[in-house]
Amino acid sequence: MRLFALRGANTVESNEAHAILDATDALMRELMSRNALEPDAMVSCIFTLTDDLDAEFPAVAARNLGLNRVPLLCSREIPVPGSLPRVIRVMVHYYAPDDHEPRHVYLGDARSLRTDLESAQ
Repeated sequence: MRLFALRGANTVESNEAHAILDATDALMRELMSRNALEPDAMVSCIFTLTDDLDAEFPAVAARNLGLNRVPLLCSREIPVPGSLPRVIRVMVHYYAPDDHEPRHVYLGDARSLRTDLESAQ
């Protein structure tokens, strides 16, 4: 077993709590599914949100998925002019077998952020 890190992102329809929770839920479910991740293998999750999202913490959605024992952190993304709006990003640290191939996940309009990663689509 070794430590890996996954990246992912999803866009949010609006700055409303339910929209942030739904987008985070979809992102985390897809990350966990594509990588056969169980909460016990996760070390930590770091979430960032663009400045236009402040109605809810993405960590709430992660806790609702059973990540109660995983340290979660929410922070602000750097507000680069012209960057994609209404984006939740996550970095997940986890343990997996040495031969594991991480599959990053970019959903919604966030797919445009990493078109270079086939596994992200």
